[in-house]
Amino acid sequence: MKFYSGFSLQNEEYLFEEFLKEGDYTISGFSYGAIKALAALKQALEDKKRVDTLQLFSPAFFQTKDEKFKRLQLMSYKKNRAVYLQQFLKGCFLPYESKIIVQNIETKSCELEELLMYVWDKETLEKLVRAGVKIEVYLGGKDSIIDVQNAREFFLEVATVTYIKEANHFLQLS
Repeated sequence: MKFYSGFSLQNEEYLFEEFLKEGDYTISGFSYGAIKALAALKQALEDKKRVDTLQLFSPAFFQTKDEKFKRLQLMSYKKNRAVYLQQFLKGCFLPYESKIIVQNIETKSCELEELLMYVWDKETLEKLVRAGVKIEVYLGGKDSIIDVQNAREFFLEVATVTYIKEANHFLQLS
């Protein structure tokens, strides 16, 4: 199993232990890491490697946000990276108390730009399903980071979506 971390994070897969499918044929990713997990899956299939399951935990879904929102995020990050990341992580845990997580000190603004501008392609996901890949998406109803409702509607057509009504971006309930 390969796990891809979220924006500015590392080693946070322990937060998803109850959902993670252990095995050699699973690729998983959280938030920004969901984008990277999809790219890794596409590469694995091109290389004729077996992948049975793609797990996307709170996938970065901003394609319904306007350009003003995206520009403001990028400007805030560039203005004061430390403050931006502190507020971002606080938002990930809302409405619950923050937990200790490991930040990736090498996070770059191009990563934030990539996750904000990324557009999930339904045709690509449908192609993966036809190739035999099971796609699982996990969303928290109290997630204040991504556009949960539109993500849910989008992924329902191509994946098994687990919607945890009281969970935050980290899929935590308290």
